[in-house]
Amino acid sequence: MGTCMSVQNASFLKRTRMRPTPIDQETCSKSTSRTSVPKSQKFSRPINVVTDPSGDDIYQRYEFGKELGRGEFGITYQCVDKISGENVACKTIAKSKLRTEIDVEDVRREVVIMRHLPKHPNIVSYKEVYEDKEAVYLVMELCEGGELFDRIVARGHYTERAAALVTKTILEVVQVCHKHGVIHRDLKPENFLYANVNENAQLKAIDFGLSIFFEPGQRFGEIVGSPYYMAPEVLRRNYGPEVDVWSAGVILYILLCGVPPFWAAQKLKKELHMQ
Repeated sequence: MGTCMSVQNASFLKRTRMRPTPIDQETCSKSTSRTSVPKSQKFSRPINVVTDPSGDDIYQRYEFGKELGRGEFGITYQCVDKISGENVACKTIAKSKLRTEIDVEDVRREVVIMRHLPKHPNIVSYKEVYEDKEAVYLVMELCEGGELFDRIVARGHYTERAAALVTKTILEVVQVCHKHGVIHRDLKPENFLYANVNENAQLKAIDFGLSIFFEPGQRFGEIVGSPYYMAPEVLRRNYGPEVDVWSAGVILYILLCGVPPFWAAQKLKKELHMQ
């Protein structure tokens, strides 16, 4: 897997953060990618994305605050529940960004999967979803401790004991997802948040936008994920839940070494362009 190199100041990771990299800019939008969609699947019509939303006026229930982050389809905000006073996160997905039936299905499936997964201390909690003419609003538990990625950058690398604890948590998330028939398909340090800023805060998996339901023995051919964490089986268009285990292994390597295990950026870029 290459030479394990310690990078105390994490300068390499700072230069190669995957939001975005040159590979990502040219082969996909942001760090998470899927293969291109034929023009025939594009559409321009009013859409209803989710079933059984809590309502169509989220602003009546929640007060929107600061922006927490943004992605390909929308922005996540910190919000306050006007009834309970609870701080929550709201992922706002703009319908204007949903340009294909596949985009709509991804959002629809993300909501279904978050409703389907059981409450677990290491998976961000789903609360409810709203939808109006402009957007889908996915209300979730607020995690205020930042990304696992940022802690890797701050440390440079982890001790074996600390890396083992983080990896155990990640594998427990994988186990729960697979037990309930879900492949995450985009496991990476950016998709794990800490509940708070404490050193021993709970680590929680987020972003099920590329996740998919599976049956035992079922294989998939769609190329999705983030290049550095993508299993070879994904590029071969023949994969199942084992790809999450591969991604967890890549995260473990980065925790220990501070650098990715694979450096063949041009080869990966070429293969993605060929799909």
